[in-house]
Amino acid sequence: MTDDLNKNDNAMNPGLFVSFEGIDGAGKSSHIEALAQAFRDAGRRVTLTREPGGTPLAEKLRALLLHEGMDALTEALLAFAGRRDHLRCVIEPALARGEVVLCDRFTDATFAYQGPGAALICGCFRISNNWCRRA
Repeated sequence: MTDDLNKNDNAMNPGLFVSFEGIDGAGKSSHIEALAQAFRDAGRRVTLTREPGGTPLAEKLRALLLHEGMDALTEALLAFAGRRDHLRCVIEPALARGEVVLCDRFTDATFAYQGPGAALICGCFRISNNWCRRA
């Protein structure tokens, strides 16, 4: 383990964000749990979250994404709306508190899943992703 992982004071540790990407069944959940436990054992506070989802609003949008038919652009915009809420309500506050945030999927998954179906240029996705991250 690195020295940063072994420090015990959250106030002295900057927040850390790690996203896990991969297809369903690739073992993301097992790896997330193992890393979360390692950080907890080192005295760090850990927030576990996922995308799409992670907040009550983003979970509702997730249900729409998974169960409702829609065109590719609508799907992408809903995914980015959920990300914006997730960032503002969960990820950014946890990082500001010095926590480790482990996320089951994030930006890479958006580009992988919405990108090919959307037939949109990556520039459009990058712009939308940047909008989500604005303060």
